[in-house]
Order: sequence, then C-alpha cells, then structure tokens
Amino acid sequence: MSKNIIFYRNQLLLCMASLLLGGAAGAICALFGNVLTRVIDFHNNHNLLFLPFLGLAGALIVWCYCKFGKDSSKGISLLFEVHQGTRADVPLRLVPMIMVSTWLTHLFGGSAGREGAAVQMGGAIGNYVGGRIKISEGNKIMMISGMAVGFGALFRTPIAAVIFALEVLRCGSIEYSALLPALVSSYTASFVSGLLGIEKLAFPLNSQIEFSLLVTMKVIASGVIFSLIGMLFSVLLNKLRAMRPNMTKKAVVQTLICGTVIGLLSMVCFRGRYSGLGTNLISAGFSGDIMPWDFALKLLFTVFTLAAGYTGGEFTPLFSIGASAGFTLAAVLGMPVELGAALGFVGVFASATNTFFAPVFIGAEVFGPEYIPMFAIICALAYICNGNKSIYALQK
Repeated sequence: MSKNIIFYRNQLLLCMASLLLGGAAGAICALFGNVLTRVIDFHNNHNLLFLPFLGLAGALIVWCYCKFGKDSSKGISLLFEVHQGTRADVPLRLVPMIMVSTWLTHLFGGSAGREGAAVQMGGAIGNYVGGRIKISEGNKIMMISGMAVGFGALFRTPIAAVIFALEVLRCGSIEYSALLPALVSSYTASFVSGLLGIEKLAFPLNSQIEFSLLVTMKVIASGVIFSLIGMLFSVLLNKLRAMRPNMTKKAVVQTLICGTVIGLLSMVCFRGRYSGLGTNLISAGFSGDIMPWDFALKLLFTVFTLAAGYTGGEFTPLFSIGASAGFTLAAVLGMPVELGAALGFVGVFASATNTFFAPVFIGAEVFGPEYIPMFAIICALAYICNGNKSIYALQK
C-alpha cells in the first residue's frame, strides 16, 4: 500500500473519530459550562455567604487531588508531557476531578476561568480515544483535537479553537498533522454545545477608525503595554506555583490559609467584583463601567487564586484583564474605549499564552473580521515583546 493511500486512510479514520469526539466531548463540556453558569449565578446572589469559606473549599479541592487525583493534579502540563513524549497518556480521572473542582472554585468565589478546564477535559478524552486507534501518533493528534473541542465548545469560536490547539503546545510551531481532525472536532463541538444552550461569545464593535501614523503609533504603544501585562501575569503565576508544596497535608493547610485571605479580601474589594470568570469586567469594558485599577486587581486575584491550588484556567480572566486594561489605556491615548477593550482582550491573551495566530482569530470571531489588521499588530507585538514567557511552564 502506497504512502499516499495510507496517509488518506489515516486522515479519514482520524476525522471519523474526531466527529465522534466532537459530539461526545462537546456535550460533556456543554454540561460543564451550563452547570457552571448556574453555579456562578447562585454565588453572585449569595456571594457574601460563600466568600468567607473559599479557603475551606480550596482545602477540600487540594485534599481530593492528594487522595484521588494522583497525576491529574498536574493539569494542563499532562497534555504538554504527552506531546513531548515524556508520558504515554492523560489519566481520564482528570475529567471529573477538574470539572467538580472548578464548580467548587466558582461557587465559593475564586477568581479563575473555565475554558482552561474544558481544554484539559477535551484533551484527556481525545488522548484516550487516540490511544485506541492504531495510527502512528494517533494519541497526540486526537489529544490536540480534544483540546480544540474544549475551547470551541465553550466559546463557540471554532476557528480560533483549532488554531490555539495547533499552536500552543510548541512556541513557533504549528501541528499541521492534526489540522483536519481538529477542524472536524471543533466545529462539531461548537454545533453540539450550541444545541445544548451554550451561547457564542460575541461583542460586535461600532467603532470605525482609520489607520494613520498617529493611530498606528497608539496601537503599537498599546501592544507593548499589553505584552508587559501578559508577561507579568505569566511570571507571577509560574513563580508562585513553583513555591507551592507538593500534594501533601502542607499543601492543604497552605490552600486553606491563602484561600481564606483571598475570600476576605474579595469581600473588602467591592464585594466580590474580582471573583469568578471576570465576564463582568469584560462587559464593563464595552459599557464604560471600568475603574482604572480593575485590571491590576483582577490580575492579582487570579494569580493568587490559581497559585493557591484552585482550578478553572486562565483564559476568561486574561480576557477580562485585557479588556479592562485596554479600556483604561484607550481613555488615556484618546482612542475609542470599546476598541481599546477589544485590543486588550486579544493582546494580553497573546502575551500570556505566547501565541500569535490564535488570539488574532479570537478577535476576528468575537469582534468582527474587519479589525484583523489591528489585532495582528497588537498580537505580533504582544508575542514578540513578552520575553518568551508563558503561563504554560512546559511550553517549549
């Protein structure tokens, strides 16, 4: 059998598996997202009752990972290890562990995301499916397809989800071997999650701005600043995580103390304004209700929450940090503030994740393709100027 025939046969098998993966894992991620929405709504209605007990919830999460989680406590690092060949598979126990722990994190008011959890869930399921397909590198290809499922199912931005999954595992390299399967799984997951009630993330912009030398200089300056914000987030998060003890009783006690302090500070700082996903700050960035210090406080609350052992991910908090920073910066530079919020939305994410193409496509799918030239400038500068730092410690 010729190499071409084998290649196309393998692609067909992978695409068929990706179709099933997109449907099944997309439904699981939709369940996760729908329950999380209700959990967050319940917390928001009773936040002052839950925030004082954030430390207890965190201690329970860390204890469960110590007792039952085993390697799943590594989170997204497991996907990087599989991609780099240092481990064979991702334990399926990661899926229920991170699902329930993320619900608990948000119920008690931790500042964390959700898409990072979904990417891990999708990647774990994809890796499991790929390990049962007798194709070379099938487990890695299906893991990448599963990562696209997690992103695409919750954001319903399937193109950006594919590009992110292909781009994030190795800086400066795109995993083209997984391109077609990831497209199939991402679009399938987006369709399925839409049927199950997950809304597409979209903020259409009304700002019309023409390129000129002055506008270009303002965009360039913004890109550099967003890069520094994303780099600060990455450096702080990785340094604080490195200081955390291993999954032991000491880790449980540390999380109990840190979580209690975070919960009490959240109550003091505008009654939980910086708790949760940060979607309130994203909406505020497009409605004019941003305070100049919002981005800094959201950054600190998120870094300390995730470093303390809570789960959920970084995506949506990064978007909220960027949107609020962009709003403030645009007001200073004399740019339309909603455009500034959009540029910050993609720029901080580009810097913190050390990716370029994915945030450009996120911007196009969320805000409209007509702003791609500005998103490209912002993301290029954020990608180049971030000192090659990333929230993913194992990103090569």
